[in-house]
Amino acid sequence: MYCPQKHYWQVLKKSLFKKKYTSQVAQNATILGIETSCDDTGCAVIDVTGKILGESLHSQNAIHVRYGGVNPLIAHELHRKNIEFAVSEALDSSKLTIDDVDAIAITTRPGLFMSLQVGVKYAKYLARKHSKPLIPIHHMEAHALAVRISQDIPFPFLVLLISGGHCLLAVVKDVEDYYLLGESIDNSPGEMLDKAARRMKLKNIPAYSQIAGGKSIELAASECKDPSLFKFPLPLAKYRDCNFSFSGLKDSLERKLIKKEFDHGIEGDGIIPEVNDLCAAFQLAIAEHISHRTERAVLFCERNNLLAGNKNIVVSGGVACNDFIFKSVGVIANKLGYKVYRPLPRLCTDNGVMIAWNGIEKLRIQCGLTPDIAISAIEPKSPLGKSLINEVKEANIPVRVTRLKKLYN
Repeated sequence: MYCPQKHYWQVLKKSLFKKKYTSQVAQNATILGIETSCDDTGCAVIDVTGKILGESLHSQNAIHVRYGGVNPLIAHELHRKNIEFAVSEALDSSKLTIDDVDAIAITTRPGLFMSLQVGVKYAKYLARKHSKPLIPIHHMEAHALAVRISQDIPFPFLVLLISGGHCLLAVVKDVEDYYLLGESIDNSPGEMLDKAARRMKLKNIPAYSQIAGGKSIELAASECKDPSLFKFPLPLAKYRDCNFSFSGLKDSLERKLIKKEFDHGIEGDGIIPEVNDLCAAFQLAIAEHISHRTERAVLFCERNNLLAGNKNIVVSGGVACNDFIFKSVGVIANKLGYKVYRPLPRLCTDNGVMIAWNGIEKLRIQCGLTPDIAISAIEPKSPLGKSLINEVKEANIPVRVTRLKKLYN
């Protein structure tokens, strides 16, 4: 009996075998990557060397800033509005057509369901119309591997993924092989920075009115006079694991703000005069917490030879763009004899380049190609690799916190 789906896949396999993907990726192979996991519509075309042939990124940040965070319904509608143009723009800038592309890599997990759905549906449409295979991509895996586009970092390595939706530590053993060492038990650092900026009313300051909350805190903190003016507790200090918790820091910030606003008689849109110092102390607390857990992760990896002697730490995700937090991890890396890396700043945030690159990485090991992706395969929540979180707890590794206030000098 004739099966259209089976025939479709046989045609694709012949196309791939013709390019000798069974032994190695052809030197002229190209991948179209599509990213719609949250609020940015990102598309890119890259080749096997990591050369970016064309890209397009439609950011929704200016719109979501008005709402103090990402609104899923608005994000969905903007993806629908932008995706066709974004793909066309990426292809046009690469001077290629969709027929010149060898496969389409598309984010399927994790993320906002309605946003992921827009990207997957459009990728399926292109794949069927132009007989292209699809490569489902895990968003966090793409962040973890993005650094390898421009820097030759061998497997395995330790990765710290910090963003508006995630905070985790993992060992990257290979393209599809991960060990999860720790994750946030409540909120992400990016989410906490955005909420803190909104509570401190930083958007009422003209210089910060059009930028994201996390970036505004970083800029305000750089103008501080006394980063020691406010004291924050170290989260999870008594727990010898690699998990993260940021909600307590936000609660502490709230109490400090209420007191200062009362002391100064501030109401409505007023801003406390010590706002720069408060931003600095809050950012410092987040950085010390992240660095403290990262140091324990390194020690756990060394005890269990998980890094095979490689001494590399990769910091990726949107919050990796925060130079103060990145330098904080660098202090720990230097202390332990490691090197710390991050992708190019524009590739730390969500983008199509990292999705396309993950597709290239998967082609190299001949995995992930599929003729179709079911909508049911979209996963808003999806763990990264095999969890070793309990093993880290059982190791009970003591770590003294490294104070990082000196980075403000």
